[in-house]
Amino acid sequence: MKTENATPTDTVGGTGNGPPAPPDRDHDRARRAERADLVAAAAGVLLVTAAVVVGHVIQNRDGSLRAQWPPLLASWDPHLGPGTPAALIMAVLVVAHGPTLAARLPWRGLLAAAWAGSTAWVFSMALIDGWHRGVAKRLTTKHEYLRVIDRFEDIPATLRDFTNHIVIGEPGNWPAHVAGHPPGATLTFVWLDRIGLGGGAWAAVFCVVVGSSGVLAALITVRVLAGERLARRAAPFLVLAPAAVWAGVSADGYFAAVAAWSVALLALAATRRVRFPAVAAVGGGLLFGWTCYLSYGLGLMAAVLLAALVLARTARPVPWFLLGGLVVPVAFTLAGFNWWTAYHLLVERYYQGAGGVRPYGYWVWANLACATLAAGLAAVAGLRRSAVAAPGAVRTLRSGPPAASPEGRLALLVLAALAALLAADLSGMSKAETERIWQPFLLWLLPATALLPRRGVRWWLAASAIPALLVNHLLWTGW
Repeated sequence: MKTENATPTDTVGGTGNGPPAPPDRDHDRARRAERADLVAAAAGVLLVTAAVVVGHVIQNRDGSLRAQWPPLLASWDPHLGPGTPAALIMAVLVVAHGPTLAARLPWRGLLAAAWAGSTAWVFSMALIDGWHRGVAKRLTTKHEYLRVIDRFEDIPATLRDFTNHIVIGEPGNWPAHVAGHPPGATLTFVWLDRIGLGGGAWAAVFCVVVGSSGVLAALITVRVLAGERLARRAAPFLVLAPAAVWAGVSADGYFAAVAAWSVALLALAATRRVRFPAVAAVGGGLLFGWTCYLSYGLGLMAAVLLAALVLARTARPVPWFLLGGLVVPVAFTLAGFNWWTAYHLLVERYYQGAGGVRPYGYWVWANLACATLAAGLAAVAGLRRSAVAAPGAVRTLRSGPPAASPEGRLALLVLAALAALLAADLSGMSKAETERIWQPFLLWLLPATALLPRRGVRWWLAASAIPALLVNHLLWTGW
């Protein structure tokens, strides 16, 4: 597909609908939009600052936040590591050359470069903490999945007995991460062990490499739903995502990629941009089913899936998607694992631990400060532009052809992900640690950066990378 021509939104941040404005009016509107972007970014900085200041007051007073450096689950630990030079080089290269390469590379070359760049960025950030502490041992701590691999020797029997070990106090209760997720998460690492890729190092490499492929899924989805031009403009921001601080190394990055490919396959099927749309729809459903058995909260990704169908103006892939989506739930149910029973037991377990102590009144807004740090200030400014573009896009979709502008379609996709994130926030089941837990939602906020003006793109990239580098060098971001 050819790259689309520029639209008025390149300079004014509008929806691209209606007759062109006079040059002077265009210029004034663009300047106002850019000032509003800076105000949005400043609001993000204030939100983070307030969360830090208020959080430290509460934590020092009574310890109820259960976080040493609120709002992040981290501790003060200024340090350098072998990944420091690589991370700095990656940041400089992407800021300096990322936008140009994204505009000029062939599409397939861009996808390959984006995956490689994202993988390198995440690995370099992880290696700031060193190979042993930052990579090889990350998934082997007392809370992690790899601590229970030996208890899955008989997988069917373990699945039948899984719910009996979720609540604290039961004999042999699962570690926090195993109890907090459906067994698909742990089974991933069990199967890696079975094929000879056991241990923390292989698990970490798997999570980073597979997790970084989520960038490709997001780019493909944006391209088919909102056009190649916007996908190319979002690419450097997806590569240099601040969430790399927590994606390296975390299983949540892997979860994000699985969920993202579910959306991408459904979008391809809905727009009929693949040779066999029905197969793509079944594959998307299969991955969404697996997503729901990786993390209980990721059923909320249905909001992004629904947005893809709305933007494609079709429900044609839905039967095929549902067919694929039933495979994983049916398989686990037949194997003896009841998702709903496990979820209700998880809620009980959650309130037995830190979730029962952490105050909702703080975390319901401080979680958004965590999301701001993990998505970056450029995404915050992009969300502002998405909110401005969305009403016009909705009106256009409701009135029928012509279709909403590419900017409007992208805005609706991004805001669907934001709605899912806000639903997770309001649920009270995500008090703290959202910089890591919300990676599947945060990935879909980053394409909003494509709505920012081109002339300031490098400054916005720097505004995303520098805070991430500071967080990774000044704090120990454990789980």
